[in-house]
Amino acid sequence: MNKPFIKLLLAIWLCLPLSLSAQRLKKIDYPLPNWQNLDLQADGNFGMSTEKAYKELLQGKPHVPVVVAVIDGGIDINHEDLKNEIWTNPKEIPGNKLDDDQNGYPDDVNGWNFIGSDKGSLQYDNLELTRILRRDMVEYKYADTRYFTPEQMAKYKKYQQLDDVLNDKIKKAQKTSEDLGKFLPYMQSLLRSVGKQDPTYVDMLRYYPENEVQAALKKIVLLNWRSGTFDEFRRDEIDEPYQFAQDELKYHLNIDFDPRDSIGDNYTDDTQRFYGNNNVGGPGDEHGTHVAGIIGAQRDNNLGVKGVADDVRIMSVRTVPNGDERDKDVANAIRYAAENGAKVINMSFGKDYSWDKKTVDAAVKFAMSKDVLLVHAAGNDHKNTDETTFYPNPRYEDGSGKADAWIEVGASSFRDNNELAADFSNYGKTTVDVFAPGVKIYSTSPDSKYRVHDGTSMAAPSVAGVAALIRSYYPKLTAVQVKEIIMKSVTKVNHDVKVKVGEKSTRSIPFADTCVSGGIVNAYEALKLAATY
Repeated sequence: MNKPFIKLLLAIWLCLPLSLSAQRLKKIDYPLPNWQNLDLQADGNFGMSTEKAYKELLQGKPHVPVVVAVIDGGIDINHEDLKNEIWTNPKEIPGNKLDDDQNGYPDDVNGWNFIGSDKGSLQYDNLELTRILRRDMVEYKYADTRYFTPEQMAKYKKYQQLDDVLNDKIKKAQKTSEDLGKFLPYMQSLLRSVGKQDPTYVDMLRYYPENEVQAALKKIVLLNWRSGTFDEFRRDEIDEPYQFAQDELKYHLNIDFDPRDSIGDNYTDDTQRFYGNNNVGGPGDEHGTHVAGIIGAQRDNNLGVKGVADDVRIMSVRTVPNGDERDKDVANAIRYAAENGAKVINMSFGKDYSWDKKTVDAAVKFAMSKDVLLVHAAGNDHKNTDETTFYPNPRYEDGSGKADAWIEVGASSFRDNNELAADFSNYGKTTVDVFAPGVKIYSTSPDSKYRVHDGTSMAAPSVAGVAALIRSYYPKLTAVQVKEIIMKSVTKVNHDVKVKVGEKSTRSIPFADTCVSGGIVNAYEALKLAATY
């Protein structure tokens, strides 16, 4: 193989959307197990001091179970570390196909699935951007703009802008798919040369390359592989990003793909509430299962992981497909959870555009009337949400204010240094409330397995778990009081952190400028403060 080919191979690697891409050229250490629940001073990992709270504050203290709704892509309710923590509807008789409690959802024993029907459960959907363009293209794609009013012209220009965004996303997905597709055969070649189908990290270190191409491949692998088996590395860094790019092109960004007919509802009717099925797992339950484990995986069974809260009942409300969630479904999911006893709702999802925010706002107001605390992930686009809007959010579109019992959560890492704010996390001095652990979080995965994931999707359930813990041990506190306690008891961060600017550069800002509270959620301090209310 010649050197130009090796340069091409390395160029392909540099374009890959690897999860460690921003850090691939530096040494990365790894946190302690269960780090999100550990204490910075005692353990050296900037967790939430949850274990310290159990040891020093909660032993022998009475508590009550708290229902936590997980609005997500579904949960494996039979997971070994979750099955004893799953909510069961006490008014529903399992399997009789009747609506025993007359709530409009027959056989909703463990929750409800708003993206399902008697035809099955929906797995893929578009981005909201794609759906909006499909809705508007009839009016604007071939429009004669000569006779447009100024208002029509403004809408037409907005349509063109969104169309440009979609086309840019399609080009990026195509390039990622092509680059990773070229890379896959070379990975198989490397395995053949190493002589093992699933080599260890040590095996790869000891492997002596046969030629310059194999040497380049070895370097790529070692710079990105930090833990687990080679199969796990390939899954996380190559196979899943490749599949995601394929899904983007086939489903998310495909204006000709519209699966909504399979649900059987009238999507234009935002007042319609009773549709779906009772399959709360469904396809694509990896994300929701991971979230559920962070909140409330069983703590005393010597298995897997320890959830933050020790007495929760996790309600699965399946709403988020592989693609963007729909506003109508989100609104109905919030209403369902609030009506059926949830005191905390975790929402680890979000998007850049909204189809019908007023319907979501109405559901949020309903949840506020039911004393429910909503916990939402701030997003993973390393954007300042003071300057760009991320949906859903607590600010009501009609100008009537904002939801008081809503916590917006950014993701933090395990070291108290300038990388404390995760480089992918959205932030905002007025729009993000707190930060919480969201980097290298080990939690439950379907089929009684466990995996590590990053994201504000992991940070939000860390906070939801703390909120559930407070509401369990201090059940008379209101949702607004619980938010106030969490905000006031954070561990303040008094140094600068790096935030990304674009895809390649960074800048330093005071951590106090990343969120309203200026700190990391601390379960120990929150419970101490709760005791004074």
